[in-house]
Amino acid sequence: MQVLQNKEAFICDMDGVIYHGNQLLPGAKDFVKWLQQEHKKFLFLTNSSERSPRELSQKLARLGIVVDETHFYTSALCTATFLASQKPRGSAYVIGEAGLIQALYESGFSMNNVDPDYVVIGETRSYNFEKIENAVTLVHKGAKLIGTNPDMTGPAERGIVPATGALVAPIEMATGCKAYFLGKPNPLMMRIALKKLQCRPEQTVIIGDRMDTDILAGIESELETVLVFSGVTHPEDLTHFGYAPSFMLNGVGDIPPKINP
Repeated sequence: MQVLQNKEAFICDMDGVIYHGNQLLPGAKDFVKWLQQEHKKFLFLTNSSERSPRELSQKLARLGIVVDETHFYTSALCTATFLASQKPRGSAYVIGEAGLIQALYESGFSMNNVDPDYVVIGETRSYNFEKIENAVTLVHKGAKLIGTNPDMTGPAERGIVPATGALVAPIEMATGCKAYFLGKPNPLMMRIALKKLQCRPEQTVIIGDRMDTDILAGIESELETVLVFSGVTHPEDLTHFGYAPSFMLNGVGDIPPKINP
């Protein structure tokens, strides 16, 4: 544990690591307090595209954790950055929530449901057949298919729920086109995170609850990795993967040093 405690910078997932839905996970508050007291550099790096950094900061505040919005980076922001570099002032048909739409607007994109450059899919609770049909039609017309993140499922208070990868799948199947996914484990997301922290990989650790996004992203970026079992992954799931995390913990509350009463 000393190896982790001595790291200069922490990249941390949110869903399944800090909270489930609107329920704070055990030890999360103490972990963030320790990061702040020890003056660690830290960034909440989430594949969720629903909320903006400000909204994520406000959500944590409601749960009793005060963190400035500069400590958050989302797959929506990564997607907007990538698309703006590919097609400055382009247009998109979006199936997603406010966090994704805002990020695209701020990057210079416009919304377009007739002849967009891209069809962009993010997490949403307003998914329906009409939107799938529109997306399929536009991809057939030449729009490129983009997903904010490849996660098939995500943790919630009521259990495991479909995530962006599952929402993109019907459009891929109907068009024969494969989506390009931003978010973890895309190396672009990790490069941006390290730049924001101004730290080298050997000084940094990534913490997450998913082997196929958080841990893979860390391994491919030469970071030490921490898998927590507070989200979607269980110990028996590890046999399905050809790689392993550097550390395995029940939750982030195991990282700060224990203070004897």
